[in-house]
Amino acid sequence: MNNTRPPLWVQSDGTLLLDERHPEYEPIRNLLREIAELHKRPGALHTYRLTPVTLWNAAASGWNSKNVIEQLTAFSRSGLPRALEDEIRKQMNRYGQIRLVSKDGVLSITTESSELMNQLCEWDNIAANFTSAPSGNEVGIMPEARGWIKQELAARGYPVMDEAGFHKGQSLEVSLRTVTDSGRPIILRDYQQEAVDALLKNTALDGGSGVVVLPCGAGKTWVGMAALARLKCETLILTPNGVSVSQWISELLKNTTLTENEIGEYTGQAKNVRPVTVATYQVLTHRRSKEDDYPHLQLFVNRDWGLIIYDEVHLLPAPVFRITADIQATRKLGLTATLVREDGREGDAFALIGPKRYEIPWKTMEKQGWIAEAACTEVRVSLDPETASNYFEASKRSRHRIAGENRRKTDVVKALLKRHTGIPTLVIGQYLDQLHELSRELSLPLITGEMPHRNRKQLFERFRQGKIGVLLVSKVANFAVDLPDAAVAIQVSGSFGSRQEEAQRLGRILRPKASGGGAMFYSLVSEGTDEVEFSRNRGRFLLEQGYPYSVNVWEQSELTTKTEKV
Repeated sequence: MNNTRPPLWVQSDGTLLLDERHPEYEPIRNLLREIAELHKRPGALHTYRLTPVTLWNAAASGWNSKNVIEQLTAFSRSGLPRALEDEIRKQMNRYGQIRLVSKDGVLSITTESSELMNQLCEWDNIAANFTSAPSGNEVGIMPEARGWIKQELAARGYPVMDEAGFHKGQSLEVSLRTVTDSGRPIILRDYQQEAVDALLKNTALDGGSGVVVLPCGAGKTWVGMAALARLKCETLILTPNGVSVSQWISELLKNTTLTENEIGEYTGQAKNVRPVTVATYQVLTHRRSKEDDYPHLQLFVNRDWGLIIYDEVHLLPAPVFRITADIQATRKLGLTATLVREDGREGDAFALIGPKRYEIPWKTMEKQGWIAEAACTEVRVSLDPETASNYFEASKRSRHRIAGENRRKTDVVKALLKRHTGIPTLVIGQYLDQLHELSRELSLPLITGEMPHRNRKQLFERFRQGKIGVLLVSKVANFAVDLPDAAVAIQVSGSFGSRQEEAQRLGRILRPKASGGGAMFYSLVSEGTDEVEFSRNRGRFLLEQGYPYSVNVWEQSELTTKTEKV
C-alpha cells in the first residue's frame, strides 16, 4: 500500500472507505465519527456513510458544510464528487432553515426563504396544522402539533431548529450535595460539567433539550442529576429496567438534597408518583392487549414536569416516541453510550428529543483514566459434528440459536475462567437454556429477567462485595448495572448483530479499577456460521470507538492466537 497517498475513498452516494493501515487513519477516523456512521468493516477497510441525521448532528455541534467539505477533500484520494459536495451543503445548510419560535404565547414556524414557506404550504398534512395563512416567511401553528411537525419535517428531510422555549415546570428545591456521607467532596468531572453546560447553555433559544453521549461507566447519571439541580424542577426519569430504577434512586439520595419522600418509584412493583419519579420503559408501554390504550403513559402529563430524562435513550420504544411528540414544551435530556438505533429511528430521536449536545470518544476517556483500558477478543469455536449437521439442516433463523448455544463454548468458558482466576468476571448470554446449563455445569449463580428484583439485587451486591467471583447474567446485563470491580466479560451469545448490545456489554467492565488494571472482553463465536458475520456487525460501533478485536481460535482445548483483526 502507498502510504504517501490520502487514505480515504469517497463515493457520490455518501459512502466513505477508510484504510486503517494508513498512518493518518486515527485523525480521519475521529473526523468521520463526527459526521458519519460506520457501516461495515471488511478487512482493513472501514465503510462509513454520510446520512442526513449524521450531518444534521454535525451542524448542531458547530460544524458547517464548508469545513466538512474541506476536511474530506484534504483526506480524499481522488477528491469529492460534485454530487456529494452538493448533498453535504444541502443537508447541513438545512439545519436552521426552519425554526419554531414563540412570540407572545403564539407558536410559529419561520423559514429562511419564501420558497421554503411555499413548499410547506404545498404539503397538505403540514399546512393542516397552520392557524392562519402565512405572513411572509412566518406562519402560526397549533401548539399541540409542535412535536408532530418536527417529526414529519425531519422525515421529509428538513430538520427543525426548535427555539420556542420550554416551560419551567413545578419548581423543586434541590441541589447536589457538597460532600458524601463519608466526607468525600462531591465534584463533577470536567466532561460531566461540560455536558450539562452544553445542554443548558442557551435555554432561551434551542438549548435545554437534546442528547448527551458518554461511554458506559463514565457517570451519565451525574449529568442527569446535575441538570436536575441546575433547573430545580420536578423531573421524570425513564430507565430500561427495575435495577436501573433502584440505582437512580440510590444515587439521588446519596448525592442530592432530595429526601425519600420526594422520590417515587413507578414500576411493576410500585406506583408512587413524587416530585422526582423514576419509571421503566416497560411499565409505561404495558397494556392488557394490542387493542387497549397504554394507561401508564398518563405519567407524562399527570404532574407538571420541568425535565424528562431518558436514560439509555437509544432504547426508547415507539409508544414513548408518540407521547414525547405531545410534550415538546418540556425539556428533555437523552443519555446514551451510542446514538445507534437498530430500528433506524435516529431521525425521530433527533426531532423529538433533540440533537446531540455533547459527546466524548471512549478512547479519549480511557486515555484520561476515566474508564478502564479494555482489550476485545473474538474467540472462534468450531461446532461438533452433530451440532454442525443440525445447523446446516435448520432454517436460517434457527441457525443463529444453534450457533449461539454451541456446546463447545462451555469448554472455552472454563478455560477463560481458569486464565482469569480471582478476577471478578461476568458471563453474559442471550439464551436461558444455555445459561442454565452453564450454571449447572460450572456451579455458578445465574441472574435472569425471571428472577425477582430483590433476589437480583442481593446477588449483584454479593458480587460487588467480592463474595461471588463469577456471575452468569442474561440480557439484564445489557443495561445499567453498576458493578465497578467487574474486569472480565465473556459473551457466550447475543442478539443477532446488535451494535447497541455489544457496546452495553463491554460497558459493564469499563469502570476504573481500584488496582489500576484493565478489562478484558471476550466474544465467543461459532466458526463457519452466521455468528461470524453477526459478530462483525455487533462490533462496528466499538471498532469506530477504537477497539479492534483480535481473533483467537479454540483448538484442541486451548486458545491459539491469530494476528488478524475483525
